[in-house]
Amino acid sequence: MNQDASLHQRRRPPTAHELGGIPWLGLLQPAERERAVAALVVGDARPGDYVCRTGRSPTYWFGVVEGLLKVAIESAQGEAVTFTGMPPGGWFGEGTAIKREPYRFNVQALRASLVAGLPIDDFHWLLDHSIGFNRFIMDQLNERLGQFIAAREIDRLGSPDARVARGLAALFNPVLYPGVGQVLRITQQELAYLVGLSRQRVNEALAFLEAQGAIRVEYGGLRVLDLQALRSSPFARTEGDEGARTRRRAAAGAAHPAL
Repeated sequence: MNQDASLHQRRRPPTAHELGGIPWLGLLQPAERERAVAALVVGDARPGDYVCRTGRSPTYWFGVVEGLLKVAIESAQGEAVTFTGMPPGGWFGEGTAIKREPYRFNVQALRASLVAGLPIDDFHWLLDHSIGFNRFIMDQLNERLGQFIAAREIDRLGSPDARVARGLAALFNPVLYPGVGQVLRITQQELAYLVGLSRQRVNEALAFLEAQGAIRVEYGGLRVLDLQALRSSPFARTEGDEGARTRRRAAAGAAHPAL
């Protein structure tokens, strides 16, 4: 994990439990799995650690065993633009690894996270020898394409409620992030980073989505109740909704308008 020296120094072989959190291992034949397990390493990423940096050449294909990462770029004006979050079970950078080209994005830990890495030469060996691995990568690329098309839609959404809903739907993708399940462990501040809104506005949106029956806010996370609604509903507020929202903001002493 050469993108960050300290993270690279903290690498170690994965435990049997940690290997259980790597979804594609179960698709490999015994000899393929043996090679992959021998090559895999894990590292403890601290909040703010970079797993990948723009312009660096890839030496690993990465995945999240525990924690939460964000994928972002820096605009020409020096502003960070977040593409998506990367929750448990998510593997990323396969396009970059296939082409062996420098990263065009940064991947950074939002919280303490356990990151796995497969050396790029072993990644290419599996591409050359494993049908199961190839199918996994094809599914990854297909889902990733849909995810970024959806991200373009999110950029055009005028409704912060729908923006939060689409952002949550992306994190609950069962193909890209099988480790999430029905409950996503995330804070309001982390979600605010990922969707580009204030923490206060995210809090209001979550309350609205819960009232609509799409999610349930639980201790330390969110449970999805209606994934299809999160993906497609416009979540247009009624006049009564807006009145309730104004009262909530007034009660909280909000000094700034919603984003």
